[in-house]
Amino acid sequence: MTDRPVYLVDGARTPFLKARGKRGPFTPVDLAVQCGRPLLLRQPFAPTDFDLVILGCVNVVADEMNPARVAALRLGLGDAMIAFTVQINCGSGMQSIDTAFRYIREGTHDLILAGGTEALSHTPLVLSAEATEWYAGLAQAKGPMATARQVAELRPDFFKPVIGLERGLTDPITDLNMGQTAEILAYRFGISREAADAYALSSHQRLAHAQGEGWLDDEITPAFDRDGNVHDRDDGVRPDTSMEALAALNPSFEKPYGEVTPGNSSQITDGASWVILASEDAVEQYGLTPLARVKDSEWAALDPAVMGLGPVLCATAMLQRQGMTREDVGLWEVNEAFAAQVLACLAAWDDEEFCRKVLGLDAAFGRIDRDRLNVDGGAVAIGHPVGTSGNRIVLHLANAMRRRGDRRGIATECIGGGQGGAMLLEAAT
Repeated sequence: MTDRPVYLVDGARTPFLKARGKRGPFTPVDLAVQCGRPLLLRQPFAPTDFDLVILGCVNVVADEMNPARVAALRLGLGDAMIAFTVQINCGSGMQSIDTAFRYIREGTHDLILAGGTEALSHTPLVLSAEATEWYAGLAQAKGPMATARQVAELRPDFFKPVIGLERGLTDPITDLNMGQTAEILAYRFGISREAADAYALSSHQRLAHAQGEGWLDDEITPAFDRDGNVHDRDDGVRPDTSMEALAALNPSFEKPYGEVTPGNSSQITDGASWVILASEDAVEQYGLTPLARVKDSEWAALDPAVMGLGPVLCATAMLQRQGMTREDVGLWEVNEAFAAQVLACLAAWDDEEFCRKVLGLDAAFGRIDRDRLNVDGGAVAIGHPVGTSGNRIVLHLANAMRRRGDRRGIATECIGGGQGGAMLLEAAT
């Protein structure tokens, strides 16, 4: 097996648009096309020069089966372009990068477009099993009498749909929703409501600061909807929130005493992100300037009830394989599914007993300095379109490393269903 260098040479994302109780202006493929077109237009090669397109997407809409292929065709990559969609819940956008990374490293591909897209506001409403059975019986009824008997069995609750997103965010093995798993971690590691709210406040403040400084301008490409509206910034940020406002919110999942609220959880959001990965040969052929080198990646699995600890397992294992410690990493992006979940990861890394028993370390890994973690805010303020977030955090890590001059960085995330993903980037020069 070859071990060729793999470079992240460019990338872009749409603004993340908060779902506001109705369908947003863009479908998953719309979002992928909105950020893909400007990205491709600034490249020194033709769109058809890509070897492959990989796109993460969890909630695929019925009109866009295999959104990777639909997006590739709409972006003008040609009829001959192979494109496939990957799905590993919250890790889908990172999985697209990881798959591309491995193809290029092993020498079978040179230039791959890898992304993630999600329009959570378009998640379908689903009929209950009982309603589905009734409709099936109506379709199979033969003759007016059989039809009348079936109609007589109609119940009003058949017209009440099941919210697809609610079921999608509930683990089918444990029957716990993602917020409940965060509550378990908050209890296990003693994360207080005040600490979770303080972390959430910081996330909003950091994002607002990054927006004000223009640090996201090169990363975000405006999206234009069919009504002529321009969407040019993440719109879920609340720079004017306060500890008092956050404290006034009721718990969402474990009432009345839970720690997880709408204010310290990631937002339900629509958004897309792409990155371009290239081999050294492609970099030289097209005169590309890499943002970063993709050095390594790792995936881990654990009990779905504590899925939020996934980053601890995968990131630690990856660093051990590389012979590195916490101090060798200058910048961290840990996806903020919930503030309590991120704080629980930090506490687990600082817990000597946990590190010995679970991670196999001789001592505590150590607590990550908050000055190195999610420095421009995270999903609590930006939002968490699940199929996209893993791609966004890798792209932003590369941009933030270049801005700050960091040598190494890790992007990592927990994954619904009890998994975690991590990716190690190094400065390109």
